[in-house]
Amino acid sequence: MQSHSHETNRLSWNAATVAHNSHKGDQAVYFRDGGSTLFPEEKELLGDLTGLEVLHLQCNSGQDTLGLVQLGGRVTGVDISDEAIRFATKLSADSGLPATFHRMDVYDYFTTAVETGVQYDVIFASYGTICWLSDIGAWGQGIHALLRPGGRFVFVEFHPFTMIFDEAWKFHYDYFPNGPISSPGVSDYVAQSGNGLALGEYLTGIENFVNPHPAHEFAWGVGDVITSLAKAGLVIVRLDEYPYANGCALFEGMWDSGGRRMVPPKGMPTMPLMYRVLATKAAG
Repeated sequence: MQSHSHETNRLSWNAATVAHNSHKGDQAVYFRDGGSTLFPEEKELLGDLTGLEVLHLQCNSGQDTLGLVQLGGRVTGVDISDEAIRFATKLSADSGLPATFHRMDVYDYFTTAVETGVQYDVIFASYGTICWLSDIGAWGQGIHALLRPGGRFVFVEFHPFTMIFDEAWKFHYDYFPNGPISSPGVSDYVAQSGNGLALGEYLTGIENFVNPHPAHEFAWGVGDVITSLAKAGLVIVRLDEYPYANGCALFEGMWDSGGRRMVPPKGMPTMPLMYRVLATKAAG
């Protein structure tokens, strides 16, 4: 476990989260009016969560967490960022959608929850999460440990194939890097995505954001993810790939093809931009 990298990332996310939320307007009103940030791809696998205990890993500022509450779940969100959890806690209270939040490194939460015997019916993670994790094997083991027998894990993520490009679609990064990939810091991808990630009308908010804290990412291929879950004892029910990325304009020239499904510039070949996994824990 690379705790130094995680701590550096915590600081970077604290700064970026302020910029991200500056573009999203009155989020409490958005949720009180019935708005949801969950996309059809995750809703289909989540289903009706009424009465179920749900864990949202790396929940960021809690917007998707509140979407899980809207589906009926009793939801706990965990994230390493102090700013994200502060915002999520206030958003939950202001929107009237009750959820519990913990400011913890996800690996520390796994340890604490196992020690106290906490388990969940559903565990959820999505969009830009696993690149911040330094040990994919421990991630799968932690998910298996915290799922009740018969429980399910729902995961939606940007496809690792896209991570070989720089922002201008030029080949730049290794698909199989040796060690963490350092960057100037978590970017203001909400500003880059405009209405794709804004809740309602996009607000200008903080302009020309420059993160004062560097960040360190980890590259995990689809094979790494599936092997981690399978080795931990989970059954892979389905794996789906998509030629679009929900909400986030990851690269230059991406455009909304409908339903905030962002696709490459016209004329480029289709490619996998997003994938999802459904895995279950044996009932017996």
